[in-house]
Amino acid sequence: MESKKSYMPIKVLFSYIALLGLVVTVGWFLYSENVVYNKLEDKIAHEKTKILRVSKLFSNVYKTESLARKTIQTNSESDFKSYLNETDSLKARIDTLKQIVTTEYQKVLLDSVTYFLSEKTENIRQLKTIKNKADDEVSVNTAIDEITKMEFKLRKLELQDFTQNPNDLGSYQRNVLQKYVDYLNQNIPDDSTNTLSKQASDSILANSKKLLNNVKLKAEKKKESLNFEENKLLKNEIAISEQLRKVLRIIEREIIINSIKNNSLKEKSLKKVNDIVTASAIAGLILTLFFSVLIVSDYSKSNLYKKQLEIANFKTKNLLKSREQLISTVSHDLKTPLSTIVGYTELLNNSDVNPKQSYFVKNIKNSSEYITQLVQDLLDFSQIEAGKITIEKVPFSMPEIVNDTAKNIQTVYKNKNIDLIINIDDKLNSKIVGDPFRLKQILTNIIGNAYKFTEKGFIKISAYSADNNSFVITIEDSGIGIEKENQKLVFEEFAQANENIEKKYGGTGLGLSICQKIISILGGSLQLESTYGKGSTFEITLPLLFDTSDNSVSETKTTTFVNNNTYTFIVIDDDINLLNLTSGVLKQEKHQVLSFDRAAKALEVIIQTPFDFIITDIQMPEMDGFMFVENLRKAKNSTYKNQPIIALTGRTDLDFSVYTEAGFTTVIKKPYSPKVLLETIHHIIENEAIPSINIQDDEEVLSSKLYSLDTLKEFLGNDTVALHDVIRSFIDSTKENLVFMKKAIAERNIAEINAIAHRIAPMFKQIQANEIGKILKDLERNEFENDDLDNMYDSLKTQTKVLFKSLKQEIA
Repeated sequence: MESKKSYMPIKVLFSYIALLGLVVTVGWFLYSENVVYNKLEDKIAHEKTKILRVSKLFSNVYKTESLARKTIQTNSESDFKSYLNETDSLKARIDTLKQIVTTEYQKVLLDSVTYFLSEKTENIRQLKTIKNKADDEVSVNTAIDEITKMEFKLRKLELQDFTQNPNDLGSYQRNVLQKYVDYLNQNIPDDSTNTLSKQASDSILANSKKLLNNVKLKAEKKKESLNFEENKLLKNEIAISEQLRKVLRIIEREIIINSIKNNSLKEKSLKKVNDIVTASAIAGLILTLFFSVLIVSDYSKSNLYKKQLEIANFKTKNLLKSREQLISTVSHDLKTPLSTIVGYTELLNNSDVNPKQSYFVKNIKNSSEYITQLVQDLLDFSQIEAGKITIEKVPFSMPEIVNDTAKNIQTVYKNKNIDLIINIDDKLNSKIVGDPFRLKQILTNIIGNAYKFTEKGFIKISAYSADNNSFVITIEDSGIGIEKENQKLVFEEFAQANENIEKKYGGTGLGLSICQKIISILGGSLQLESTYGKGSTFEITLPLLFDTSDNSVSETKTTTFVNNNTYTFIVIDDDINLLNLTSGVLKQEKHQVLSFDRAAKALEVIIQTPFDFIITDIQMPEMDGFMFVENLRKAKNSTYKNQPIIALTGRTDLDFSVYTEAGFTTVIKKPYSPKVLLETIHHIIENEAIPSINIQDDEEVLSSKLYSLDTLKEFLGNDTVALHDVIRSFIDSTKENLVFMKKAIAERNIAEINAIAHRIAPMFKQIQANEIGKILKDLERNEFENDDLDNMYDSLKTQTKVLFKSLKQEIA
């Protein structure tokens, strides 16, 4: 599949950055506009305050004018005082307004208002004075009226006293009226109390009246002057009031204009904010849609690539599996003839051969050893890659491993004049816990390389304790060394430091890569220091754990239990091969064994037969282990008296408590070794605590080998004849079961498939044929699709064919 780089994370990052930039920018603009808006709000509130105060000033001005008119009309002192108080209050309000106005022009206008108020007050005072003078004229007129009344009382009557226009009367009427006036004048009574004569009284009255008339004329003239002044002052009063209102209107208009201007700016600010929000929303939507399209596109591509990768991964796994199987098969098939070649080469070399034949034999031996090492390296590399390498933790002697490995390699290269120096710290003389086989494998590779690339000089091996948690082994040589730029290459698979090395020294380029991987699995590290032309030093660091156990106790517990008593065992297993193996181990220990391949048969016999132990499989046809124990406990007049019952099972779906609650003493998980079986029986006999048993599903450790007969050999006490018989029986029964399996798969009889897989799986696990065991495990647990059944059967048949071929060669 074409390798394509995904830019989706970068696009997602840029989308977030773009959106964040947009949010920050919009936020900054909105904040700036909010500051401007708040300032405008403050200004508008300020202008509103001014407008309210000017409005109050107008109200006060109107009130002042009203009081002024009242004062002028009534000329009352109390009204004038009210007017003065209101004027003072108005001036105080003007002073307050002056403190909040912002322009000098407004302050000058307010000062002019104060001036006009003062001028108006003075004008009213003048009008009041003129009004008082007009009151003096009224007094003169009153005096003249009184004198006129006195004259009427003292003087003679005339025609004018009876008619307003006597000349308009007729002569007769006038004569009659005149006679009547004369008659009245003759009969006016005299005032006896008046000491003045009529003539004197008339003279006084006439003069007084004349004087008062002169005064009245002057008063009238003055009144005309006062009226003129009053009219002038009234006009001035009107002009002052008008000017006062005009000034206040100017101030109010200016304030209103400022307020309108601020409101306009406020609306512009709001419109700008709205535009920014709208623009940002549109930009955010566009960015979101743009990046969404990009991300969805990348996501679709990612899913496509994912599917392609899954397909490629599936193919790769199949290829790796096929390669691993091929390597295992080919390597195993190569090892057997190679061993034969090497063996016959040794025999041929030890026979009577001439020098030329000896040269040929030597070349054959070297080539065989090279191929053997190549096969082993390929097996190890494949095993490590697949994660199937097994690591042990057993006590071993460090000096023994180092010395044996180094001396064996020295023997191979005895023709080279190289000094071997071995220094081991005394602290490492005690036994340590680890994997001696893997350590020996590592040392063999590195020390072998040291000898291979060193023609003369020395090889120095040092081992010492670095601290309480690790130890170090250094292998130093005086060989050809490695260029600095090529030192990393030596740890890569199928790589050499340079092209000439493979031509001159040979090798696959796997040794150091395998060593580094194994050391890493062991929890350590491998370092290289090298100078070209002077030599190299490899430093191995591994965890250090001293063996603190008592060797005698350990050895006792690893042997079979020693007991002179003979016990009777009931063994039940539907797999005839495992049944024979288990029975054989117990018979070797001189015990009596009754074996059954069906639980129902065993139940019929043992109800009336005394026994000491029962060892039974769990999954069996007709009656499984749980039903067997239940029926045994319910049986009347039975010989069962709570004797120990050991369960043999390959199931991993049940907890240990399920077995104990059903009546089992303990559980042994298949596959098992004779050692495990005998140790478990020993613990039960000695009433010792049975070690905790984990029967949960775990990862099976797959070996690079096609199979292993070690456990079978343990069961059979290394009896070759018995081993061959068991293998033949196993091959025959498996072939028979595979015929049944083929039929069940053709009929898609899932229950029968499960039963057959369960029946034949334990023996494959027992000989560690784990690849086949995994297929059978999937078939037993229904971990397959119906479409895969035929392929699984074909794979099972192919692998069993290869296995049986190898087993037949083993027993040939």
